[in-house]
Amino acid sequence: MDKIISLPPNIVGHFNMLTGLNPIEWFATSDPEDGKAGSGGGTAWALYQHACSRRLTMQQYLSVGKRIVVHGGGQSRRLPAYAPSGKVLTPVPVLRWSRGQSVQQTLLSMQVPLYERIMQRSGRSQNTLIASGDVFIYAPTLPSGLPKADVVCFGLWTSPQAASHHGVFFAPREAPESLDFMLQKPSHAQIEQLAASHLFLMDIGVWVLSDNAVELLMRKCGFTGDVFHGGRPAYYDLYSTFGTALGMHPSEHDTEIEQLTVAIVTLHDGEFYHFGTSGEMISSTERLQNRVVDGRSIWQKKIKPQSSIFTQNTDCRFAFTPGNNNIWIENSTIGSRWMLTSGNIVTGVPDNDWSLTLTPGKCLDIIPIGHSDYCLRTYGIDDKFSGQCGDSATTYHNMPLTDWLRCHGLSLESAGIDPACDIQRAPLFPVVGLDDLSQPFLQWLLRSDNNLPAFTAKWQQLTRLSAEDISLRANLDRLFAQRRQYLNKNLPAMARNYARSVFYQTDLEQCARTFLREALPLPPPIADDASPIVRMRDSMFRARVLHGTDEAEQYEQRAFSILHDIIRSTITDKADPHCQVFVDQIVWGRSPARLDLAGGWTDTPPHCMQDGGSVINIAVELNGQPPIQVFVRIVPARYNIVLRSIDNGVAETIETYDELSGYNAVGSAFSIPKAALCLAGFHPDYSLRKYPTLAEQLRSFGGGIEITQLVAIPKGSGLGTSSILAATLLGALSDFAGLRWSLKQICHRTLVLEQLLTTGGGWQDQYGGIFAGLKMLTSSPGTQADIEVKWLPEQLFRQPEYSNCWLLYYTGITRVAKSILGEIVRGMFLNERQRMSILTDMKQHVEHMADAIQTSDFALTGALLRRSWELNCRLDAGTTTPEIEKIIASVDNLSAGYKLLGAGGGGYLLICAKDQYSAIQIRSILTQNPPNDRARFVEMTISNTGLQISRS
Repeated sequence: MDKIISLPPNIVGHFNMLTGLNPIEWFATSDPEDGKAGSGGGTAWALYQHACSRRLTMQQYLSVGKRIVVHGGGQSRRLPAYAPSGKVLTPVPVLRWSRGQSVQQTLLSMQVPLYERIMQRSGRSQNTLIASGDVFIYAPTLPSGLPKADVVCFGLWTSPQAASHHGVFFAPREAPESLDFMLQKPSHAQIEQLAASHLFLMDIGVWVLSDNAVELLMRKCGFTGDVFHGGRPAYYDLYSTFGTALGMHPSEHDTEIEQLTVAIVTLHDGEFYHFGTSGEMISSTERLQNRVVDGRSIWQKKIKPQSSIFTQNTDCRFAFTPGNNNIWIENSTIGSRWMLTSGNIVTGVPDNDWSLTLTPGKCLDIIPIGHSDYCLRTYGIDDKFSGQCGDSATTYHNMPLTDWLRCHGLSLESAGIDPACDIQRAPLFPVVGLDDLSQPFLQWLLRSDNNLPAFTAKWQQLTRLSAEDISLRANLDRLFAQRRQYLNKNLPAMARNYARSVFYQTDLEQCARTFLREALPLPPPIADDASPIVRMRDSMFRARVLHGTDEAEQYEQRAFSILHDIIRSTITDKADPHCQVFVDQIVWGRSPARLDLAGGWTDTPPHCMQDGGSVINIAVELNGQPPIQVFVRIVPARYNIVLRSIDNGVAETIETYDELSGYNAVGSAFSIPKAALCLAGFHPDYSLRKYPTLAEQLRSFGGGIEITQLVAIPKGSGLGTSSILAATLLGALSDFAGLRWSLKQICHRTLVLEQLLTTGGGWQDQYGGIFAGLKMLTSSPGTQADIEVKWLPEQLFRQPEYSNCWLLYYTGITRVAKSILGEIVRGMFLNERQRMSILTDMKQHVEHMADAIQTSDFALTGALLRRSWELNCRLDAGTTTPEIEKIIASVDNLSAGYKLLGAGGGGYLLICAKDQYSAIQIRSILTQNPPNDRARFVEMTISNTGLQISRS
């Protein structure tokens, strides 16, 4: 998905190098140099520039892929600290309640994931999203798909007071998803009057346009098919001009725009954070930090004197007190002799030993210019940098500009400033070399009662830049390099101080790359009494930094070992097996297979232990039979254990505890039954009673044990075979030995068993097969010992018009989940941001599919099955292969949806045909053109029973 970002001209050529963002995916441009274009004209220009860079006509360009346009190219008058690089690149501190955020995150990197999630839900012709660069929208839930419309606008419920400062959508009360008309910054009185007949929502500046709407917007901006009239787009505002002409009764009339269809998507739990001004940068960040106050969700144990104090990429030795508030320090050195108060913003300050005082509301930016110079920008936190310099309403340092000049022995004339000049273009900010970068001169600039003639003369003699000049001339390479130096100093300190920092809740994959790239020293080993979760993350982080070494492998094994120990420790009661069958009886356990429809991976530790999991799956019999079967019988007068596998044609005899506990032995065909027997109490580690030998225990039990297993599913099928076999074995042993385990206890012991085998995995496979039918399974954070089971209606799978549309196709391609599983679990250990975001999306996706199934919406259920597959592929590219993609491509146009079952890579493919005729065609295509000599369709029926245990 392409990202197009409009930026200040000075950074465009450096954007990809400075941010590290891939130029294939990210395209930076700026508005035309010779004048304003407006949000509409700027959008048209950005799209045109991107099309030209790809050597495509606009018609070709609009038909290829999806794209996100972020407008961040304004002058940033009210947030000068980040004007040179654009507000979108404002560094934002890691939120104390979050996981997976980057220590190098910017407003842009926080914005884009939401926009990507929106576009993943857009229709085939809805290919362009437009967003403002100075806002952050927190929206944990989104609809499963966007309405079919040329323009889709996103809105939030808000108060009339807040709405009056923004664009406002007005919708009929009986149809809140329909736009009646839009107004720009209506008054409180207007909103109050209209509220009697209309609902109103605040425009958050996020719009999705169809290709048709984009073509019309381009024409409105003067695009004639190949070029813009006059070589540049005409000024055109997307929101106040294009937007006000939308709706059933638009407030402004435009016959072409009125033909476009429009829909409103309300983000019911969305939150709006504006970063448009210096004050809003601090207040919005504080609101974000404090949106979660539940101490159980907050890792950082350090409590600041005030929640509105933010320091990042900084060497700060100043001791804050409760008297300090609304302070932002970034990319700076602040010594112990500084004096900060409130309403202070400090950025870009190089290493110093100053004794500098910032009184309330005073701000300081030091911006690198050229190879070695610095521009000193001092200002007031509420300065707007707008208005004529001679106007008393034009403020500087929170006072009229003329007053500030007078307090410093200056006048507009002596400063060489035209009274009619816009203050944004006034030469107010002196440029000095490093040797002249001194505390006394800075203090003179910052104070308002400091008329010292020597400094007045110096100020007049120095080269001075305007705010506009600074953005054009700032040396961004130096600015970013200084920030990187501070970050490299901060990261090891954060790791050392992990108990009071956010280090182990950040994206540790990115941190590890930084440690490796910058050759940063690893912190000392963490304390043994640190929480297991932190110790796991620490071990995997060290493994990533030391990648490729023997030590790295040891750390990785330690991380998995800690996870295994946590899960194993959840079983505290030991088993006391007693034979419950007659000598001529056989205990017969049999279970269906599991088809996972949505949410797979969210059930996998350690993710589910912290965030809970949510899946939808269905238990099915194959070719009329439960495919996983186990037989257990007692063999009197023979005190050993015999294990047999019908499908593998092998057997093994066990005589000792050591042989039984060797379930991890390489090449063992009976790892699962060995581990199951141990958990059932046939090993001293898990038995309530102690015996000197296995033979003695079996003698007390009444005889030897013979277990025969049959798995009528190819290995690597993706149907949850291993986990369901383990659960079936445990269920049969529970009945055989009188252990009285419930179905949930059996499923949880299966989770433990897989940790014993070090194969890992989650809990959905065993629950999917052991519990009958179609169900939604959810867990809360914690031990995962109690999974909630909710059965869903099965009409879409049972009614004749639908049941024949569900096809189960064995691809003949097998895979073992452990390799895919291991890589994804490593990402979970490391809080890898992209994977954490996808896992969150997967949980929300489960809710959408459950709703579709409950409302018997066949088409939507099929489409959501396709999205399940897309989410799996996004989580790990290895989920699919060229062979699988070839199979899918042959039936794609006949399918509502499809997915490989399980972890992916091969095995069974579940296909939801669009209708019964399409199902017949799919069967014909794949039967006549199989990918190999093993591929075939397999008949499936919903299991009404789940696990069945019976005796002969």
